[in-house]
Amino acid sequence: MLVYNSQAHRKQEFTTIEPGKVRMYVCGPTVYDQIHIGNARTFLSFDVIRRYLMYKGYEVTFAQNLTDVDDKIINRANEQGRTASEVAEEFSAAFIEQMHRFNVMDPDIRPRATREIEAMQEMILTLIDNGNAYAVPSGDVYFSVRSDSSYGILSGRDLDQLRAGERVEVNDEKRDPFDFALWKAAKPGEPSWPSPWGEGRPGWHTECCAMIHRHLGTPIDIHGGGADLIFPHHENETAQAMCAWHAPLANYWMHGGMLQINEEKMSKSLGNFYTLKEVLDRYSANAVRLLMLQTHYRAPLDFSFDRLDGAVSSLDRLLNCVKNLRWAADNAPQDGEFSDLDRSFAGAIDAARADFVAQMDDDFNTAGGVAAIFGLANAANKYLADAGENITTSVTLRAADTLCELADVLGINLADASAGSELPAELVALAAQHAGYEGTSPDEAAEALLAARQAARKERNWAVADAIRDAVTALGLVIEDTAAGARLRLAK
Repeated sequence: MLVYNSQAHRKQEFTTIEPGKVRMYVCGPTVYDQIHIGNARTFLSFDVIRRYLMYKGYEVTFAQNLTDVDDKIINRANEQGRTASEVAEEFSAAFIEQMHRFNVMDPDIRPRATREIEAMQEMILTLIDNGNAYAVPSGDVYFSVRSDSSYGILSGRDLDQLRAGERVEVNDEKRDPFDFALWKAAKPGEPSWPSPWGEGRPGWHTECCAMIHRHLGTPIDIHGGGADLIFPHHENETAQAMCAWHAPLANYWMHGGMLQINEEKMSKSLGNFYTLKEVLDRYSANAVRLLMLQTHYRAPLDFSFDRLDGAVSSLDRLLNCVKNLRWAADNAPQDGEFSDLDRSFAGAIDAARADFVAQMDDDFNTAGGVAAIFGLANAANKYLADAGENITTSVTLRAADTLCELADVLGINLADASAGSELPAELVALAAQHAGYEGTSPDEAAEALLAARQAARKERNWAVADAIRDAVTALGLVIEDTAAGARLRLAK
């Protein structure tokens, strides 16, 4: 398996620290508002990476933090006349809710910054003792960037080529403008905790490093996040780890590409800013995931609602393919001899799975994985058309199971298609009128109506056949004629 390592700037063979086990950390949100779809794309990407590692048999321990103390949270609380903890609690719950809606798996470990203060202070004390950090009279504590000879190893940045004040905070108390805060002295009205340097709170770059070391140990196998975190956040994290514990923070650094809206940067000022909640209120999680996964996780993703509508149609193709396979298997005559067509289709199933694995083994290429799934769906549709009534149940069900299995690795649920869609109760009265049905089951009523229509067509009684068709159409259903017979399904 090849993984692109941002630190090495190339793909590398994936080798875990412990055989068969993966320790993985992904930076979580700062909880001051609903997350936007750019955030969601990052969390989706690493959810799929985690799922695929599990699919390959790895025992994965996945941690993701919640930053529940930060300037943004404090500012939002002041704007609303609330406490920072109230804001953080509200949007922590909102984030978890939206991840559940998006079918993102819960982390095994979800540390919150406000509950990890002791671990952060211990790390800061170690950095001071090692000569890599210093306290100033105000009560702030800073990391001395130039004390780390390897600083820039992740991002490739050369401090001497960067202008002072560019992407760094200029402060007269700093020994160097590039030094960053490990601990911030308390200001009136802000949340704070006691420390050896006075009341204060941790700096943003401090949190993840200390939490990773405490909960997973260092180094870990994979550290992930959006590409915008490479510098300075992840650069500062790895610098702290190297100086505190004389070991890398992670062996593989992975970063997802940015999301654009109609080829423009997403921005509230441009009116193209969308939260995940807004999108999931209009579209299914399956459709949004399918759209996002058609682009490699490291590449920029162009998001548009036209493309999302296209993903809805593509998802319907997959769902209908699984439904058709299941239905055909349920309604096919008893299996006969395994034919050349069956053998060819069985080979296509095996080839699709092999192609899916090969694509995903190449730096989690979900775009290729999605293409492999659709390739199998196309082969399945052709098989159903070519086989006619000579469908072999075993190979047909295996194709449906394989489609569901591979889609599930991507967190896309096709399994519900096996149950079909619930038919409306009004079919019972319709079947009583047109087919003399006397029961109460919509499924049995559907069978009676289809049988009555088939009989009318055989007798060339087109008026009756058309009346049945028009009646079910009025209920939002369509009659679908297949090689294995007719069936009713909900119209799109």
